[in-house]
Amino acid sequence: MTDARLLGADEAAFIAAVRSDDPARFALITERHRRELQVHCYRMLANYEDAQDLTQETFLRAWHKRASFKGHAAVRTWLYRIATNACLDFLEKRNDRTPVPAELADVGSEVLYLQPYPDRMLPEDPQESVVARETIELAFIVAVQHLPPRQRAVFILRDVLGWPAPKAADALELTLASVTSALQRARVTMREQLPDRRLDWRSPATHELSNDERGVVRSYMDAHERNDLDGLMSLLRDDLRFVMLPEAGTSVSTAKDAVDGWVSGGLFQPGYDDWRCITTTVNRMPAAALYVRTPDDPAHRLLNIAVLHIVDGKIAELTGFDATDKPWLDLPPTL
Repeated sequence: MTDARLLGADEAAFIAAVRSDDPARFALITERHRRELQVHCYRMLANYEDAQDLTQETFLRAWHKRASFKGHAAVRTWLYRIATNACLDFLEKRNDRTPVPAELADVGSEVLYLQPYPDRMLPEDPQESVVARETIELAFIVAVQHLPPRQRAVFILRDVLGWPAPKAADALELTLASVTSALQRARVTMREQLPDRRLDWRSPATHELSNDERGVVRSYMDAHERNDLDGLMSLLRDDLRFVMLPEAGTSVSTAKDAVDGWVSGGLFQPGYDDWRCITTTVNRMPAAALYVRTPDDPAHRLLNIAVLHIVDGKIAELTGFDATDKPWLDLPPTL
């Protein structure tokens, strides 16, 4: 085994933990990487619950493979390698973890297994952990899902985490030529999926919500609570893209058609017209948690979470998620 004196403090401590064969000592060192590994798994899988499971699988695999750590790479790199391959194994077994054709021709395909990522579970140091806002936003996560699994892994390791090609090739047991080819193809797909977004994911990106975004969220919640359909309509762009997951059926419509559709579906009608809302953030995006009180119920109960992509003071994309039975969102079940 490599001389611990030649290693960084983390690696030396890790090798000592491996030699001690003490699972508690081993866990203490690996646990500090949990949040960033979970974000990595989420980018690969687009599903928070899957990411939790695969992060735990990563730690189990790391423990069983602990003797293979020789100190030639950082502990963090070694864990990322295990996590990436755990995700690839998962995707190989699950044929329901790929985008499906959308009902509308101009939408392309939908990611029905997409789940929001609670901001409180993001790494505390986004610079160190490479969690720029643009690489955790829903549009980015959805775009990545359109890459085949190995292309996805190459793209994330190379263009998001900034790994050099030889390091990525070693982690995935691919040739340099294969990594280069996969990255080129992945970049083409990402340009197609995100035509208006920058593609240099390693350059600095904002982490904070703007005052404009906060203002629109407040207005959105106020319109709900007052059942102000005109006010709600005024917040939506006429090319609004709306999806309510996990149900299929993304729609691109005018603001009026969108609101009319919600009303015809029962919202803002008797029984679904007593709203309370709280502001939150997921995927570093502004969001509103929507609570409704039905007749004969003393409490407003959590129903949905609406994640908003705001452009020039208007809601350009609204992604709704069923928020019931998801304690990891850390939202109160009633108000």
